[in-house]
Amino acid sequence: MDFKALHDIANQINSAEDINEILISLKDQILSLFDADRNTIYVLDGIKKEIYSRFKAGDYPKEIRVAINNKSIAGYTANTAQITNIANAYDRHELSMINKDLSFDKNWDEETGYVTKQILTVPIFFKKYVIGVFQLINKKNGVRFRLEDQNSAVEMAKVLGIAFSNHQKLAQKVKKRTKFDYLLKNGFISNKELGRAITVAREQKTSIESYLINEMKVKKEEVGRSLAEYYDCEYVPFDQNYPIPGDLLAKLKQAYLESNLWVPLSRENGKVKILIDNPQQLDKIDSVKSLIPAEKYEFAVGLREDIAQFLEHFYGTLETQDSGSIDDILGKLGMQEEEKGEGATEMLTEDDSAVVQLVNKMITDAYKENCSDIHIEPYPDKSGAEIRFRIDGVCQRYQTIPYHYRRAVASRIKIMAVLDISERRKPQDGKIKFKQFAPLDIGLRVATIPTVGGEEDVVMRILTVGEPIPLDAMGMVERDYNRLINMITKPYGIVLVVGPTGSGKTTTLHSALAHINNPQTKIWTAEDPVEITQRGLRQVQVVPKIGFDFAAAMRSFLRADPDVIMVGEMRDHETVATGIEASLTGHLVFSTVHTNTAPETVTRLLDMGMDPFNFADALLGVLAQRLVRTPCKSCKEPYHPDCKEYDSLVQAYDGDFDALGFSYGDDLTLYKATGCDECGNSGYKGRTSIVELLDGTDEMKSLIQSKAKMEILREQAIRDGMTTLMQDGIRKVFLGVTDLQQVRKVCIK
Repeated sequence: MDFKALHDIANQINSAEDINEILISLKDQILSLFDADRNTIYVLDGIKKEIYSRFKAGDYPKEIRVAINNKSIAGYTANTAQITNIANAYDRHELSMINKDLSFDKNWDEETGYVTKQILTVPIFFKKYVIGVFQLINKKNGVRFRLEDQNSAVEMAKVLGIAFSNHQKLAQKVKKRTKFDYLLKNGFISNKELGRAITVAREQKTSIESYLINEMKVKKEEVGRSLAEYYDCEYVPFDQNYPIPGDLLAKLKQAYLESNLWVPLSRENGKVKILIDNPQQLDKIDSVKSLIPAEKYEFAVGLREDIAQFLEHFYGTLETQDSGSIDDILGKLGMQEEEKGEGATEMLTEDDSAVVQLVNKMITDAYKENCSDIHIEPYPDKSGAEIRFRIDGVCQRYQTIPYHYRRAVASRIKIMAVLDISERRKPQDGKIKFKQFAPLDIGLRVATIPTVGGEEDVVMRILTVGEPIPLDAMGMVERDYNRLINMITKPYGIVLVVGPTGSGKTTTLHSALAHINNPQTKIWTAEDPVEITQRGLRQVQVVPKIGFDFAAAMRSFLRADPDVIMVGEMRDHETVATGIEASLTGHLVFSTVHTNTAPETVTRLLDMGMDPFNFADALLGVLAQRLVRTPCKSCKEPYHPDCKEYDSLVQAYDGDFDALGFSYGDDLTLYKATGCDECGNSGYKGRTSIVELLDGTDEMKSLIQSKAKMEILREQAIRDGMTTLMQDGIRKVFLGVTDLQQVRKVCIK
């Protein structure tokens, strides 16, 4: 044992003012003393019955938290006060010899690419209580930690135990309480970082809390917990599903509440609940009590930004709803029917206030539920009209409106979209800028279609202005991601993204454009409509009615000095031919095609009359994709599949399944959808993509030139490394992202 080195480290720790900073500066000395690769020092969180990482040497996430039980190595030491000295953390037999419940969590290794082998853990005591764990990882010579290392670690743990206790006592004596003591105590930030946050927040005229969350990446819930601990009250974050306290807001001005940073949340059993930024500010509390008389008051603390969001949500919703819920509006419609009588119902107009409220409410609710399309479906006779929302790719019933109002609703939507309300015999298309009719800044694409019985169906696509998703966040396998990056960074050629309507093709194209968007690259896009905007792109809305279609836009682009051209869709011979010509004359061309698979796209374009030699020369690759529903994170349940289910997944994969690395064993876990209030009891919330990427290799180009059949193209693409849509879907089933039922709904193979 190197007593001198250990003694020197102990002296520096005991004399330091900030124990976190001295441990950081002593990192190399500590690792050198034990000839170790990494070390972690855990400290007890008695409230949560966990240990958390006070200091780490290695590329781990910002904080590690471990439950105090026998299921993890550090947790076992904290629970039993026993030393562990493990030669191979992945050896289950070795772990079971220590404790039958003991296991190694390999998630950290998988996330960082690091391989953990040897582990030495020693309890940190103060008096007779365990207050932490000192952990060493990987002896540099690759063998088990020696008995000498173990004895040194015990001595190191004694030093740390005394130091932690002394520093805590000293801090309690000399330090004034602050709103951020919880963050400091639990190692989320250091004193230096807090000082810098206070200084910068003051200079930027923003709150310290928002700076900690946005710039220093401290979790919002941890900041809230720190405030709650300081003010000794509940912390309430913003929740858009919070019931609107209309009776409490009736006599209060939004501007006043915004400037004073408080908002009433509820009244229950004579007690009013108030969300405020400082529950100890007496003048604000006196103002609250004078404006809202009540028997009792409960004050909760909230971030300034959350209070502002509550106010915007409460008052904005009140303005939008006008007359309450959809049931209230339909109740008004029923009352109007009785007042006007049976013979007068067909005289109802699109300007009736209840009709206006109904349409506005329907669109507002659709937007809040992340609906992509609204379907209004009238039926003949007196069946009324059914309204359905498409959410995450699946239609769900929203409401049925009385048959007397079905034509008035359709006419109201036509007026909003500037369409001809007298024309009911042929389809019409238009757009709505909803901001003109309600305080919600969205656009809608409207299509009306005449149906049986002289009725009209109306379908509205909600066009929300969004931001492109980073390509590395789309969940592609490494091969597909690297090949796609290689394609979109080529100087010329054509890249196609294919799939049915609503499969996320435009989003993927914009993600690709965002990856190559820089001041040195001139990018033109022709779209219908422009849904995603990016600075640096020159985006054009095509207008087919006046002859300005995709082909015309592309011809114009070629005279406007482009480097990259993106065309919303290639649906005719002229557009495809112009795109291929542009790619052969030194331009990178992106576009979409409505086909089912990547190999099928090649044969479809050849069938449209494309020259196989030009097309083969131009093609860089084809990305086919679908969107599959993902289980709701709030209610999805893990389960262990039986052998029969595992075998069916292997059979459906129909490829080199062993390369995936998901073998059948006791630790194999899949997830199933259950249902809760968060997901409307559907079990699913949100969607993710599955893809297949056909690479324009030399072998593939040769087959295209010979007009090979689709099956031959598919076989070659697989030989080139393509994983099919079904295979990518099954990979994501094993990753817990979706389930086989959802994959089968969107692809065949």
